[in-house]
This record gives sequence, structure tokens and C-alpha cells, in this order.
Amino acid sequence: MKPCSPPTWRIVRFGDVVRNVKVDVDPETSGLERYIAGEHMETDNLHIRQLGTIGDGYLGPAFHRKFVSGQVLYGSRRTYLRKVAVAEFDGVCANTTFVLDAKEDVLLQELLPFIMQTEGFTQHSILHSKGSVNPYINWKDIACYEFPLPPLDEQRRIADILWVADAAVTRFEDTLEQLAALKRSALTEWTTRGLKASHRKQTRIGNIPSHWRLVKVGELLEICQYGLSIRAENDGQYPILRMMNIEDGLIVPNDLRYVNLSDADFANFRVEPGDILFNRTNSADLVGKVGISLLEGDYVFASYLVRLRVKRNLVSPEYLNYYLNSPLGQRRILSYATPGVSQTNINANNLRRVLVPLPPRDEQEAIAANLRQIDASKKAILHQLERLRELKSRLLSKLL
Repeated sequence: MKPCSPPTWRIVRFGDVVRNVKVDVDPETSGLERYIAGEHMETDNLHIRQLGTIGDGYLGPAFHRKFVSGQVLYGSRRTYLRKVAVAEFDGVCANTTFVLDAKEDVLLQELLPFIMQTEGFTQHSILHSKGSVNPYINWKDIACYEFPLPPLDEQRRIADILWVADAAVTRFEDTLEQLAALKRSALTEWTTRGLKASHRKQTRIGNIPSHWRLVKVGELLEICQYGLSIRAENDGQYPILRMMNIEDGLIVPNDLRYVNLSDADFANFRVEPGDILFNRTNSADLVGKVGISLLEGDYVFASYLVRLRVKRNLVSPEYLNYYLNSPLGQRRILSYATPGVSQTNINANNLRRVLVPLPPRDEQEAIAANLRQIDASKKAILHQLERLRELKSRLLSKLL
């Protein structure tokens, strides 16, 4: 069934209103400085936030397709990732990235990327992709996509509305990135230097305030415990927390699986508010992830996690969690990582050896309170960002 659209709109084929531009160059002699690879393009983001510099390394024979500022780039592999971007500079990309121009006598270039973000275009690309491991779509299969197209003057009004919505999303994304950078900086600064100037002393991890102590993680723990080695199911008595439940230093109840346990095992592995879970084995980029549980309810934890329960008279669990998530804390943790065949491991005994700069208890609370404020701001911005993304999605559906 063709989409229902106003009588002044007409149904067109994508290939009749869009050109697949193929200008091939030698990147080393082209005079161009930058390139875009597939990983530089983000899902549902029209703006390129990452790039590569030609000459920093061998690009490979596929990187010979030239693009210029204003053209639309589309990742033709794994189209379910919805990688559509507008070039803001001249450069080169791989020949698996389509470089597209609208035929502006019938379609505005400014509207083209939004058409490619619609659900109809995405589903068409997924349906017509070939291959199972690394699916891809050919130009001829994209070119046959049919969609309703308004007159040029209406295209302009629609494009203006959608670019305003996109700008709002981008502003909140930028703010979120700035807050994330602020938190990274604050994590290191406040957990090694404190909140105010003070005399300092040299330690094995660098200078820290002279009235702070340097202690091992193990000295601060009441419990250091491996989780349950048991098969998780889609339903059962108790939700079991896994590696994917650690997000940005917190334990989150997403994508839960379940286990059945005896009363004794449940009591032994029940996660309490304030417990810290540590991911002891995974790929090199995921091992060492740490999160604190603030969850109420009955949860247990899986075997590749380690539960840390602190001696609260010595350390605030929030402070320790923040330090272990800081760049310095992560470096100290990963220094004990041992690579395996396919996974990297950090055992509990080595985790206990990680050094912690420990301020007096009142300073720990003050540092944690300041970091909580940043987290609260991030959460509020993320909530607004999700609402704006939803609004943009509704506008795409309604206007196109």
C-alpha cells in the first residue's frame, strides 16, 4: 500500500531524485586532509563528530571515494544501524559509503538526509540488504525505494522545521558531552586533590593531600565475593545482575534475566543498596567496569562479577565507587589485568591490592555530594535529550 499523502504530493523513486556520486581520487595525492570511516558515523546522528587524518596510517584500497561539504553520506553495510550524515568538510570515504546529492530541481538537498532517516527508508534498506554476517545494500536496491514527495516550497518549510529540531537535539548532545568531560575531570581532581587547596605529600600514585591516607581496596572491605555460577533464564524467582547492568558507575535493572535459588543461596548472594559490583572478566574494553547498586528489591549477581561491600566506618561506598570509576582508578585496576585467549581477567585478590587515596569521612561525603550533583545534571539533560529525540522522530513521521 502506498503512503497516504496530500494531493499535491507525488510518489517518486529514490533513484529518480537522488544521484549516487562516484568521484574517485588517490587520498595521498588529492590534497584532501580528512577521511570518514564507518565507525566515525553514529546511529541517528546527522553530524560527524569523529574523523581520521589522511597520512596517519594506511587507509586501505577502499578509501578512494571523494565527498564535498554538503553531500549526504550513507553507510551501506549493516543498514539497521541507520548511519546517515551530512558532510561538513571535504574528504574521502570508503566505497561502501554512498555519497549522495539531491537533484535539486525536484528535491532539496537539505531535506534528503531526513528522508533517509524515516522509518520507511530504513525498513526498505534492511529488507533489501544482502548477506548475513555483514549485510550490505546495493545502490540499485536503494534507488527503487518509493516515497511521497511534496512540492519544493513545502519541502523548504518541512526542512526548516526538521533542522530546528535537529539543532535542539545537537545542543543537548553537546551539553551532555561537556558534562561527561566535566565529570571525568572532577573524578580525578576531587578524588586525588580534594575540594580545596591543602598541603600535599608524595605517594606511590602521585601527590595527595598530606592529611589523606593511601590504603588498599582490601583494607576497606567487609566482603569481597564472587557471584553465582548458575544459568540464567527468561523467568524465575530472582533477577540476576550481569555485566550489561553496569552503566556509568551505576547498577541499572535493564535486560534482566532470572534464577531460582534456595533461601540460603539467596541470602548469601542478595545485593544490598551500597554494594559495589566489579566486572572481573570480559573483553579488554569492558573488564574493570564498576557500578554501585542503589536498587531496592531482591537482586543477586552473576559469577563474572565481584561484590565489594565496604566497612562504612572507614569509607563511603559512593566515594570508593567514584574513585574506582575515575581515570586514575581505572588505570590502577587495569594494571592488574591479565589477557586470556579471548577475554581479559582481573581476579579478586589483585583488585584488593588497588591503592585508594582516602580522605577523612566528612571529605568523602562532600566529594560524593559534588559528584552526585553532576550526575543529577547529566540525568536531567539526558531526559530532555530523549524527549527531543522522540519529538524529532514524531516530526519525521508526521511531516514526511
